[in-house]
Amino acid sequence: MVGAVMADDLARDASFEVTVADVREAALERARARNPNVRGVRADLSDPSAVRRLAEGADVVCGALSSALGFQSLRAVIEAGTPYADISFMPEDAWDLDALARERGVPCIVDAGVAPGLSNLLAGRATARLAPCERLRILVGGLPRMRVKPFEYKAGFAPSDVVEEYTRPSRIVEHGRIVVREALTEVEHVDIAGLGTLEAFNTDGLRSLAVTLAVPHMVEKTMRYPGHADQMRAFRAAGLFSKEEIVVGGARVRPLDVTSAVLFPKWTYAEGEEDLTALRVEAEGSEHGRRIRVVYELLDFYSQRERATSMSRTTALPCALFARMLATGRWSQPGVVAPEALGADETLTREVLQGLAARGVDVTERVLALD
Repeated sequence: MVGAVMADDLARDASFEVTVADVREAALERARARNPNVRGVRADLSDPSAVRRLAEGADVVCGALSSALGFQSLRAVIEAGTPYADISFMPEDAWDLDALARERGVPCIVDAGVAPGLSNLLAGRATARLAPCERLRILVGGLPRMRVKPFEYKAGFAPSDVVEEYTRPSRIVEHGRIVVREALTEVEHVDIAGLGTLEAFNTDGLRSLAVTLAVPHMVEKTMRYPGHADQMRAFRAAGLFSKEEIVVGGARVRPLDVTSAVLFPKWTYAEGEEDLTALRVEAEGSEHGRRIRVVYELLDFYSQRERATSMSRTTALPCALFARMLATGRWSQPGVVAPEALGADETLTREVLQGLAARGVDVTERVLALD
């Protein structure tokens, strides 16, 4: 859903020759249908050696794999010595490979989608601007534009990674310390201009921000239509998201696999079905002795012209723009970084935001006085 949009954007640039790799011929066909300049190669990307061989023949690599393959693929690309921009929501700590990337002289930008990704870039810019930055709050959600019962939700990326958000403990920062909250907790209502009222709840979205930014209070919450958190907590309490095998009718099964088989088809967008992406990044602190709140906002909808979901575009396009910076040497620092490292540079941030705006993805900025 995302990789084909990423490939399409890069292939529109005459300076790139773009190859898409996937084990599924149907996925390659979709990518070629979006842009005939894209070349397709069948490869089993669950095999790190296959990833490494592909990366060795490239000047830059973009990763659009599921979270389960993210870490091993990152290692394989680093071992190939190729710059890497990646959007996988890997559960492992990507910075465990930072030393290897530095040793090999490979620049890698991970968590390079919308959130994490664009949210990190904006958080890095806001905290660089404020001295000090006291609070950082990120709210993000991808939703169907039309609310349909009973779920009022569909997944704009791998549904298995959505469930991961609902089960992984949420790390937030309070008084300068990382604390853990259960996912789907501390629900609050949030008003989004042009959309209405959503609910926001804890998920493990801060990731690198919890350690890279010196902000004493930080939280990221996922937004859904009201009532979703109650539904998912009930599913989780019933054990439907469990990865522990149980015996049913003499067969050993994981409840999560059964849930996935029956639920995910109902969470899959039909061709042309419209979605939206909402993102808000709020930072509070001092600028030139004045306390202010900086608010970045994005409200994006399905693109009829591009025949692409909002979630695929808002996830793919930041990564494609980061890949351009790697390819041109605009970012060449060896090691594994997240986009907040680029956000510290006002010029790089402006280039990304201008690139998104040129593609119809607009981020607004407001500054509110707090004194």
